[in-house]
Amino acid sequence: MKWSGRKVLVTGGSGFIGSHLTERLVELGAKVRLFLHYDMGGEVGLLRHSSRDVLGAIEPMWGDIKDADAVRSAVKGRDVVFHLAALIGIPYSYVNPRDVVDTNTIGTLNVLQAARNAGASKIVSTSTSEVYGTAKYAPIDEKHPLQGQSPYSASKIAADKLCESFHRSFDVPVAVIRPFNTFGPRQSARAVIPTIISQALTGDTVKLGSLSPKRDLNYVQNTVDGYIKVAESPKSVGEVINVGTGVEISIGDLAKKIVSLVGRKMRIVQEKKRVRPAKSEVGRLLCDWSKAKRLLKWQPRVSLEQGLRETIDWIGEHLDTYRPDVYNI
Repeated sequence: MKWSGRKVLVTGGSGFIGSHLTERLVELGAKVRLFLHYDMGGEVGLLRHSSRDVLGAIEPMWGDIKDADAVRSAVKGRDVVFHLAALIGIPYSYVNPRDVVDTNTIGTLNVLQAARNAGASKIVSTSTSEVYGTAKYAPIDEKHPLQGQSPYSASKIAADKLCESFHRSFDVPVAVIRPFNTFGPRQSARAVIPTIISQALTGDTVKLGSLSPKRDLNYVQNTVDGYIKVAESPKSVGEVINVGTGVEISIGDLAKKIVSLVGRKMRIVQEKKRVRPAKSEVGRLLCDWSKAKRLLKWQPRVSLEQGLRETIDWIGEHLDTYRPDVYNI
């Protein structure tokens, strides 16, 4: 696939992964339209950190992913659709599950219907490793059972199954990318790595929820490489493809590693009030990414330590955008 001049839509393009993906697409020469959640100020979210060249190259459209008419207008005339728009806060999904389902599941349905009607040549829909729940075996391949251990994960399972159904029922050229825990510059303080880093840079104590869960942490540029590869390959149509590193680390050991890289001595404290409901806690996520390697020739290029160093540097330069006193929200 040649990207130069190709008409692309990115939903959720102002978010963490979406902003990095948008920058890459602009660099490749694509004509990028973004579907952004409407606000009165016409803000472009995390793309405010992008260069003027990137901001000048994108076409923003504002709306709500739950609004089928707005989504249809955004998809019209686009050849490739990257669907990243979602509500991703797991704690939020305990409080407002309907909002999460309407956004993540019905929003995906709106994208699929619009892309089908518009005759898009490729749709890449975003899943999450949370759909697997706690690993029944590891590393986790795409055949692992799906477990709705939170309303958020259930909403994404439903979205993934809608993608499968549209491919099987209507021959829609959709592929599902399933990233494991992505991290990097710009990520919200809601996520565990910015939570640890922002506290480590500003205080003498790192406060966290459960320290025992193990995660497969993948640097954002590796994940973006995966999106591009999934979009480019005809072999990805109708497939679900994991993107991760095949390396796991506990949250407690991750905190120790970050504290060491920051170069300060401090306590790491578990606060029980921040622990998920017992049956909802996902204990272990470890990616088997052999399918991505086999079908797409994809592999992670940036290591955990290198990615952490780059993320620490970025957060250190943007501490005014973080609240170290707010964690695991």
